[in-house]
Amino acid sequence: MNSPRPPRGLYAITPDDGDTQRLLARVEAVLHAGVAWLQYRNKAADPALREDQARRLLPLCRRFGVPLVVNDDWRLAAEIGADGAHVGEDDGELAAARACLGENALLGASCYDDVARARNAVAAGASYLAFGAFYPSPTKPNARRAMPDLLRDAASLGLPLVAIGGITPDNARPLVDAGADLLAVISGVFDAPDPAAAVRAYRACFDRRDMPPPISTDHFTP
Repeated sequence: MNSPRPPRGLYAITPDDGDTQRLLARVEAVLHAGVAWLQYRNKAADPALREDQARRLLPLCRRFGVPLVVNDDWRLAAEIGADGAHVGEDDGELAAARACLGENALLGASCYDDVARARNAVAAGASYLAFGAFYPSPTKPNARRAMPDLLRDAASLGLPLVAIGGITPDNARPLVDAGADLLAVISGVFDAPDPAAAVRAYRACFDRRDMPPPISTDHFTP
């Protein structure tokens, strides 16, 4: 599958928040500040709550023109009409997810520290590849560690690259320089004293005069 490149910027991932109204308010502030994509993730929720929260996030994302990607559960993504799903190593087959979601959906694959896994993901229909953790992560303290050179090695695969894991505005630049198109962040945004300011700080990591402009994503139709 040929996948257009996304805009450079922040890929915000929701925190585990059981209060849906509070979650919606937190996400709205972040969307208003200018994220590129939003991933719904709530490891602590039961299936009913996950479905309810995902359904209620979808129109909010539509209002801001931001794609909504559902973590782990590609069947839920298909059921609610989300814009895509993100699949980890324990979340089922990428090829089955692609067949279910259709060729135009965003389909991300967690590749951790493994370029060979990324190659397999490309063959199975992934539309972007996520690597990390690049730094110690409060969300996944025992996550496998990846080095920035991994992003350079993966550039030849021809898909957008997402960096994740302990990324802050202070340590993000080496990842951007190595080829990260998107920085995936949970606590660095949602646990910040001012989440909107945090979004702007992450976005500033991409403000380089010597970098080519982002490629349009006008192909995306909510």
